[in-house]
Amino acid sequence: MDSTDKPLTVKCPQCKRPVPWTQDQLFKPFCSERCKLIDLGEWAAEEKRIPGEPVYDENELEDTFYH
Repeated sequence: MDSTDKPLTVKCPQCKRPVPWTQDQLFKPFCSERCKLIDLGEWAAEEKRIPGEPVYDENELEDTFYH
């Protein structure tokens, strides 16, 4: 890449700010550690999910842990 080429820019999945896709950007695709941790917290709290059917029956899982 020569000096006139601009790096690829993506939008932060959390706040939508532009993020340059470079080696210097440590939290890509996020703009910051804060946005990265907010996203992680949403997944951990099950606020975000990948669409589709569960790969296990939640009732069977509960029976396994509580019996």
